[in-house]
Amino acid sequence: MVAAAGLKQRRIFASGELTEGGPGQRFTITRRGIDEAAFAVRFRGEVHAYLNRCGHVPVELDWQQGEFFDSSGLYLICATHGALYAPESGRCLGGRCNGKGLVKVSVTENDGWVILIEEGGQGVG
Repeated sequence: MVAAAGLKQRRIFASGELTEGGPGQRFTITRRGIDEAAFAVRFRGEVHAYLNRCGHVPVELDWQQGEFFDSSGLYLICATHGALYAPESGRCLGGRCNGKGLVKVSVTENDGWVILIEEGGQGVG
């Protein structure tokens, strides 16, 4: 799939694989020629995606593969440091993220798929 203005769109998984406040889906993107881990979650009915990297130090967030939410299902949490992030924005809410949020990855949903929006074929950012 190709979009306008040099953007490419790639299906990454079926929309039904994400449940509200439930496990996320991991995937890989290419940014500046480097493969990076990313993830998507569903929160308040919308899909949000980020690089799988804590704002404090570059460690992956999930405490078990695909588990990004805290026990309340309201916040994304770093399993290593306990930093809390807003699922809808990636903004640091507290803990050792020291005000540094998550890096957003552009996704959309269409025809039952979550679609990654890549710039120039090299990923986002």
